[in-house]
Amino acid sequence: MPSVIRHLHSAGLPPILLAHFARIAEAPDAIPRLRQFILDLAVRGKLVSQDLRDEPAAELLTRIQAHKKRLIEQGSLRKQAPPAPLASEELPFEAPHGWAWARLTAVSNKIHYGYTASANASIKNVRLLRITDIQDNKVDWDSVPGCDISPDDVHQYKLTAGDILIARTGGTIGKTFLVKLIPVTAVFASYLIRVQPAPDLNIAFLKLFLESPVYWKQLQDGSRGGGQPNVNGQTLGRMAVTLPPLAEQHRIVAKVDELMALCDRLEAAQADRETRRTRLVAATHASLSDSALRAPHPAFFISALPSLTARPADIQQLRQTILNLAVRGKLVPQDPADEPASDLLQRIQAQKQRLIQEGKMPKQKTLRTLVQENTPYRIPSSWQWTVLGALVRTMTNGIYKPAGFYADGGVECLRMYNIKDGRINFDNTKRIRITKEEQETYGLAKGDFLVNRVNSKELVGKAAPIPPRNEPLIFESKNIRVRFVEAEGLPHYSNILFQTLFYRAIIEGHAKQACGQATVNQPQLAEMPFPLPPLAEQHRIVAKVDELMALCDRLEAQLTTTQTKSRRLLESTLHQALATP
Repeated sequence: MPSVIRHLHSAGLPPILLAHFARIAEAPDAIPRLRQFILDLAVRGKLVSQDLRDEPAAELLTRIQAHKKRLIEQGSLRKQAPPAPLASEELPFEAPHGWAWARLTAVSNKIHYGYTASANASIKNVRLLRITDIQDNKVDWDSVPGCDISPDDVHQYKLTAGDILIARTGGTIGKTFLVKLIPVTAVFASYLIRVQPAPDLNIAFLKLFLESPVYWKQLQDGSRGGGQPNVNGQTLGRMAVTLPPLAEQHRIVAKVDELMALCDRLEAAQADRETRRTRLVAATHASLSDSALRAPHPAFFISALPSLTARPADIQQLRQTILNLAVRGKLVPQDPADEPASDLLQRIQAQKQRLIQEGKMPKQKTLRTLVQENTPYRIPSSWQWTVLGALVRTMTNGIYKPAGFYADGGVECLRMYNIKDGRINFDNTKRIRITKEEQETYGLAKGDFLVNRVNSKELVGKAAPIPPRNEPLIFESKNIRVRFVEAEGLPHYSNILFQTLFYRAIIEGHAKQACGQATVNQPQLAEMPFPLPPLAEQHRIVAKVDELMALCDRLEAQLTTTQTKSRRLLESTLHQALATP
């Protein structure tokens, strides 16, 4: 960072910006904002010093008008109505000594719309440049299609070096392109406006003005109203352009080029650092997941991974690492005194048999048995691989009611939208009126586990345990209620498992597309592999995950606060730098 600041200092940026650069550089959009700041300084006369020996811009304007008059007299240029004088309230700021304000039409020979035609890739003799062909101030002329156009129209719309094209509608409104060397004969399409600057100007200066915040603010004000945003030639022609002496225009363009090259280097260095840090983050999390690590305290994640949570995506990856460690038996230590998972599984099977014999549970079809060779990964010796269905008493699809059946009163009903991030969100629940039998069939209770069975492929299978609730609660048909035989720990441990990328991949692999949505059904859920810990360890895992997720919440909040402060400091610093004479 010190070397970067030295470069910025030597480039002549304001001291206040240099003083805070190390902190404001952490703002997510620091480099793009720095680019805009440079352009703002440039068009306000604050980037390079003024030289009293320079010819004033007023004389340059006089020369431009005289040149345009000669072209009109020669018949090379159509006579134009004189531009209206600029009122003081139209001027964004006071121009420096020797500068002048002028309307864009006053410093342009011509402003007009492009040619209306259909693009035809088979035509190559005359190309039709469109908005979509301009990307990052560049054009791949080989890919630009042609059009059917008469020789007279080619003469009227033919692009030449020095033309400036401006998008006049849609999402790219205001985007500009300076035509330089053209290897082909080309005209421009009707959704573009061509500005042909007066030859006495430094065209590169006009181009950077048309990228500056001063330009964008005027464009925004001029394109308001209506449906799709658009700007026309008249609006552009009336735009106020700040005009330095010609010699200063050259100095400004050279300085902007120098600073933009520096921004390119800063951006490349930043991208390189991010690439290396991303690799380090991925390698560290992979190492954690593959090791036999135990985390005795949540502070472990702060001390072991101090530089790995600089972005929101890092926090999300940390959450996944925690979940991954949890379901692999690497988050909390095993206790030899715990009842093994194999005994827990036998007890669950015995309980299921009793319930079947007593008529309290339907007989289930035979489920597959996972053999050691087919298990997804290794687990501790006290754990047991099984399938979800082996642990379940019943699975039930929710009640089906048409959307119009929702009422102001009745029983609260959970829909697929109420399952979010492993929790039940009771905001915006609906109510429906149901019978006593429906309440008994579709009622939810503490210990139930709700799984979304219909959604997009990324969201199908999202799940959450049902928390304690004082009033009756049911669920809609796009969810499946999973009721475990052992409801003391399994719902919350299962919730951890369902949030892992491992389980997400299994669910997405099972999901079938139908009518634009993905679905999973009860038999598919029942056959899903399940790494079963001892019951006592399930409780320790859930407690530790809750503890560490709370830590992640704090890290996320701190990161948001830091980024917000950096962004505010950036805006404040740039504002002060612009306000400094």
